[in-house]
Amino acid sequence: MTTSLSAANDAINHRLPVAKRWNGLIDAYRPYLPVTDSTPIISLCEGNTPLIPVPSIAAEIGRGVQVYIKYDGLNPTGSFKDRGMTMAVTKAKEAGAEAIICASTGNTSAAAAAYACRGGMRAFVLIPDGYVALGKLAQALLYGAEILAIKGNFDRALEIVREMSDNYPITLVNSVNPYRLQGQKTAAFEVVDVLGEAPDWLCIPVGNAGNISAYWMGFNEYYAEKRCTKLPKMMGFQASGSAPLVSGERVKNPETLATAIRIGNPANWQKALDVQAASGGQFNAVTDQEIIAAYRKLGGNEGIFCEPASAASVAGLLKVKDQVPMGATVVCVLTGNGLKDPDSAIQHSENQFHQGVDPELAAVAKVMGFA
Repeated sequence: MTTSLSAANDAINHRLPVAKRWNGLIDAYRPYLPVTDSTPIISLCEGNTPLIPVPSIAAEIGRGVQVYIKYDGLNPTGSFKDRGMTMAVTKAKEAGAEAIICASTGNTSAAAAAYACRGGMRAFVLIPDGYVALGKLAQALLYGAEILAIKGNFDRALEIVREMSDNYPITLVNSVNPYRLQGQKTAAFEVVDVLGEAPDWLCIPVGNAGNISAYWMGFNEYYAEKRCTKLPKMMGFQASGSAPLVSGERVKNPETLATAIRIGNPANWQKALDVQAASGGQFNAVTDQEIIAAYRKLGGNEGIFCEPASAASVAGLLKVKDQVPMGATVVCVLTGNGLKDPDSAIQHSENQFHQGVDPELAAVAKVMGFA
């Protein structure tokens, strides 16, 4: 019996296709990245995140529009920051660095700590005290980062870490590090590889404005090689309480529940403006209420759990839906996983949580509406 079962399993396994192993985005897109055969690659097999159709969102727009979600919350540390960090830490390791530093609203700290750990380096993180979701803080701590919570906002933290890297032997890995954007541009490659073409619109949350710049870089590189025949309109969305690219002025005290984009003075401000001009795109602001509404729709209608800041891309799309061309293909970027900030999910969920139910069949059935 055992022998025949083993033979049957062998026959089944022989027929199954062998999946191509994914070794990370540097391995997948090496010709497009500044690495050599001798570069020590620091990777957690990041990238290759799914492009998910969201029919309920498309239905709200109508007119034959197709909407997809680029869900980068499925990277190893739960955010798109892994794309940039694999490159930044790889190049730091190649240069002989022993420590890295960053300012963070949470996701950068988690990614920096994880990749530093992977590369055998020390990681130092400055965060604005009281404005980082606990899920992100927990990650950075477990990965071994040394965290300094300052009495100031992200913009001040970034000023300090830039000064640190200028004056001490430590490598800055925020998005002002050019290798970060090199890694992040691979998300655009993946979008084109899956769709077979660039989308008509790319909707994206904007905080420090590195990611919108990176996507544009990636689309342009593929376009130059005729891997796509058009370039998308780049639509960036900021929280209304933290929208310097919309107002044209630095926001000294940014406020929003979308902590990942709570940045009043984006480091990549000019790059983002250049992207807007070159793509014919726009920057728009969405309120916290609009962000939460989109956050609930993604979770409740599509089964996609993102952190609040990520939902700004969908909130923004719905806010300007009348501008979407008929039959357009739209990709909304979700930058972070919802498990980064479970408190927000619990606080803003409209679904019922029944507590204190008696442990009896009749009591459970009654609560469920069957009795």
